[in-house]
Amino acid sequence: MVKTIILWVMSNVSKLLKGLEDKYKICSVLSPVSMIGEVLLEIVIPLFMARIIDVGIANGDLSYVLKVGLIMVGLSCLSLLFGALGARFSAVAALGFSRNLRRNLFSKIQDFSFGNLDRFSTSSLVTRLTTDVTNVQNTYQMIIRLCFRAPFMLVSGTVMACIINRNLSVIFFVAIPVLAFFLALIGIKAFPRFSKMMKQYDNMNATVQENLTAIRVVKSFVRTPFENKKFSDSADAVRRAQVNAEKLVIFTSPIMQLVVYSCVILSLWFGGHMVVAGNMQTGELISFITYIGQILMSLMMLSMIFIMLVLSRASISRIVEVLDEDPEIKNPDAEATEEVPDGSIDFKDVRFSYSKREDNCVLSGINLHIDSGQMIGVIGGTGSSKTTLVSLVPRLYDVLSGSVSVGGIDVKKYNLTALRDSVAMVLQKNVLFSGTIRDNLRWGNEDATDEEIEQACIAADAHEFISSFPNGYDTDLGQGGVNISGGQKQRLCIARALLKKPKILILDDSTSAVDTATDARIRKALRTQLPETTKIIIAQRINSVQDADKIYVLDNGMIDGCGTHEELLENNKIYREVYDSQQSQN
Repeated sequence: MVKTIILWVMSNVSKLLKGLEDKYKICSVLSPVSMIGEVLLEIVIPLFMARIIDVGIANGDLSYVLKVGLIMVGLSCLSLLFGALGARFSAVAALGFSRNLRRNLFSKIQDFSFGNLDRFSTSSLVTRLTTDVTNVQNTYQMIIRLCFRAPFMLVSGTVMACIINRNLSVIFFVAIPVLAFFLALIGIKAFPRFSKMMKQYDNMNATVQENLTAIRVVKSFVRTPFENKKFSDSADAVRRAQVNAEKLVIFTSPIMQLVVYSCVILSLWFGGHMVVAGNMQTGELISFITYIGQILMSLMMLSMIFIMLVLSRASISRIVEVLDEDPEIKNPDAEATEEVPDGSIDFKDVRFSYSKREDNCVLSGINLHIDSGQMIGVIGGTGSSKTTLVSLVPRLYDVLSGSVSVGGIDVKKYNLTALRDSVAMVLQKNVLFSGTIRDNLRWGNEDATDEEIEQACIAADAHEFISSFPNGYDTDLGQGGVNISGGQKQRLCIARALLKKPKILILDDSTSAVDTATDARIRKALRTQLPETTKIIIAQRINSVQDADKIYVLDNGMIDGCGTHEELLENNKIYREVYDSQQSQN
């Protein structure tokens, strides 16, 4: 079992160490070297102790005792120095290792397509980046220290004990297999329990994330007691999983203690008889007992390493699962197109399924053509796949069959960065980040001047409310923009998208929180200030799309109608019903 776990860990080392900086590699080498130096000195010291007893004290030679004693003190100081250096090097190496591993994990996640992200929950990815990496970090630090110190001490101590008295050493050769058997049994049973424990951590983190994200809803519905109980249940599930795993591991210590004290008692019993019989000197017996302590201490270290490997194996497998995940959407193998010619869009016989199954398509038979610079409206009922349709343009997902082209070129032939830089999306859920309004707007263009930022905000009808703040564009938004309204968030997100100066602008129901007058001003600004940009507006309100050059009506993932506002009122039943319904409410 131990061999299996070690081989499994070693087979994944290259993935975990990928990109590790040279200074941390050097520390990773210097730590075991220092540990070996410490062990060599610890192995030598008992020999001098035996000489003090068997020669110095036996002959009453005080000067010999003092001389050898000073040598022992010097060796002890050197041993302490090597131990301190080993601890220092291992700490630096482990911290660098965890930093590098988190960076690799985060970078890998950034390359994931939405399809990849759908397979991992957000809470699970957070746990892997935090708790799992910390577990692996602690294991790495222990490996580069104890994985060299413990075996070297075990072998060296056993050799020295055999040199002193071969017959007494049989005690070790009986005790070690017994200990190994029990450790292997514990490891086999504990691993699945630790895996289950990490899944409970995922569930607990999901509860925390959901609560903090929706804290306003929780308070407005007075659901704090319910959320407290929900978190308490999640935390208790983690506790039960930990107890279930640890109640096996805790047997390691008593088993070790039993083996240690059994070896000491047997050595004293048989060694004492040898001393009385004159077959062994007193100093040799004391040195032998010291080596017993070193050997059994090394066994205890190995058992600690074993426990950490069992615990970290679950974490390593979860980390490697992310590192091995193959992004569904990649840059083309051949030379990628680096520039989008214009904002024209073509869908040809497009079918799409989130599950990659032909019998579960959310889009079917989509054929459409949009000229560059046109303003397009997309309308349809909830669940008609409007958002899915526009998500295929910047290649957030790949089609199941058919093709999507931008600027007359299949999106699969573009460099992903070039394609997505030419498409700006304002999503249904408005996302702002911690920092100032100016910082958030510069996500659209980090080199944007103050004048460009202001012009974009004027076009998005956001300049007026921004100017009303005491700090204007330097107003701190807080986490997620908690101190501004939904309509203000939408307008900031639109301004951020405009700063990209995209060839295609997609507004996914992104004016739903503003009044109709503000909505009209934004659409007018988009038409006049971005005449060459293709504008796709997804909306629930017909007022938001009725002046579009062309409107597409979606129903159950298929295009039910296409035309101008007047044409659809005359020819499309769904569009007319929606229009009549909204007009009657006004």
